[in-house]
Formats: sequence, C-alpha cells, structure tokens
Amino acid sequence: MEMDNSGEGVSSIDGNEDEEVQSAVYHSNQNARPHQCSSKPHGGFVAGLAPTSVHELLECPVCTNSMYPPIHQCHNGHTLCSTCKSRVHNRCPTCRQELGDIRCLALEKVAESLELPCKFFSLGCAEIFPYYSKLKHEAVCNFRPYSCPYAGSECSVTGDTPHLVAHLRDDHKVDMHTGCTFNHRYVKSNPREVENATWMLTVFHCFGQYFCLHFEAFQLGMAPVYMAFLRFMGDEAEARNYSYSLEVGANGRKLIWEGTPRSIRDSHRKVRDSHDGLIIQRIMALFFSGGDRKELKLRVTGRIWKEQQQNPDAAVCIPNLST
Repeated sequence: MEMDNSGEGVSSIDGNEDEEVQSAVYHSNQNARPHQCSSKPHGGFVAGLAPTSVHELLECPVCTNSMYPPIHQCHNGHTLCSTCKSRVHNRCPTCRQELGDIRCLALEKVAESLELPCKFFSLGCAEIFPYYSKLKHEAVCNFRPYSCPYAGSECSVTGDTPHLVAHLRDDHKVDMHTGCTFNHRYVKSNPREVENATWMLTVFHCFGQYFCLHFEAFQLGMAPVYMAFLRFMGDEAEARNYSYSLEVGANGRKLIWEGTPRSIRDSHRKVRDSHDGLIIQRIMALFFSGGDRKELKLRVTGRIWKEQQQNPDAAVCIPNLST
C-alpha cells in the first residue's frame, strides 16, 4: 500500500479540532453494528470497544482495506486511507466535503493499542500481531495463498497447491505428468523470431509434490536465448529438499544444469531474469538442432530427486551377497 506522507507533520489541528476528531471516532463507533467480545481477547484495545468494532473503524470506506498512518479525515470526521485520498480528488466520499490535510490522530492511536490475528488464520496461521506489524507479517506469511504459476498471462487466481493444480489443468489446459523424469521436445520453425516470448509449461507429480517445468525463448541483449527451469509448488524451505538436472545436446556435445527448484513464491519473471536455469544461446541451440539454421529442434531431458537427509542414528543396510 502506498503511503502519502504529505500530511505528516501538519500542525493545522488545534485543540478544538482535536476534540472533534476524538468525538468523531466515538460517534462513529456508536453507530457501528453491535459486536460480541470474544472470551479470549486478541490483545489490548480501547476500554468499552470490542476489537471487531475498532477494526471496522479502521476499514477504509472506499477500498475496504485496513488503514495505516497517515489516516485522513474530513471536517465532519469521516476517515479514509492515504491511498484513496488521492483517488477521490481530495473530496470526502461520504459527505463530499473537502478533505484538506487533517490527520485522524485519535484513530491512529487506537490502532496502536490493537493486536489482531493474521488474515490467513482460516488457512492455518495462529499468529497474533500488533496492528502496525500485522501487514508486514502477512506479506511473508507461510500460510498465504500461492499465485498461479502460469506464465502465459497475468492470471490473478490464487490458492493452495491442490487448487492451483486443478486450475492449471482445467483452465489453462496444462499437460500433467506423473514421474520424476522428463523428455521435453521443443520445435520452432523460425529460430530468429522470439517475439511474444514463446514458452511452454508442464506440471510433474512426484514424491507426492508438484513441480512446474518452464521452457521458453526470450530476447537477452541483441540475441534470442532459450531457457528451461523448474519451480516447486510449495514454499522455499521445502523446495530445498529437492534437486533437479536438465540436459540438452546433440552431435556429441551436451549442456547439463543441476540446481534446486525455485518456489512458486518467486514469480516466473523473477526466476527467468535471474538466469537460474539451463540457458542455451541461439548459436548453440542451432548446433544442437543440426546446424541448418532453418528449424530449431531441441530435446531437453532431466530428472528430479529428493535429497537424502543425513541421519547419524540410521542403521547401515549391507546386502547379503552369499549364495
């Protein structure tokens, strides 16, 4: 969320206006729907106000997101977030009065006293945070939904791994394979053309997990290159339990890449731009295709394996070779 700090440090609120601000917060709460307090409070809050009621006061009426300093208000006490203030052309969306640069300091103080659960609590996160720390945690929460790993469009679908696998299969018609080895054939009639970044995506299911194999052509500097890389449909910590290799070659030559799959927490573009995968320069790709420079024919093979956990207490198994 963008923060407009233009109102910070403004001293236009005198004593009377400060009373109006606090009064506005009080009356806004009086008009709010009644809420029952949980028997287990989420932390400190203003006496007499249920945490849910205060949280509603901190909800921007325009975008419905939680408000963070600077919180703006009009002369009638209606509040909104700094992002929406610029969108409504300095007019209160409730009473249409000019907003000016009045900060709702009382509501900002109320927010400081709150402790709230992570918004992903329904997905399994049990953490509780001070109001102003909550947003930072939610940006990196391990329980937050994953974004769709499909690279061919700006897909906005999010969800857990089973949901995204079904989405890729049913909506994007992605090929699904079971097994830990792959043999990927890529053919292009004109290897000099890479406009609109030709790409392919295949999903593999092995070790009870899902992996996305990306293969694409894109412009790097003045020449097209071809790149293959693997992403893990899960978090980075779990992705480190696996390794993969990619190999491409022909005519007695080959290129081999080994690495750890990147989590789909990292966007497709971030992985591609970091060159974290098998990169084939065009001249080498043409050599692997037979050297006629008229058609690109690449076969990328590879496999996925699980790294063995070192267990010093594990027993050593010695095969019985006696006849």
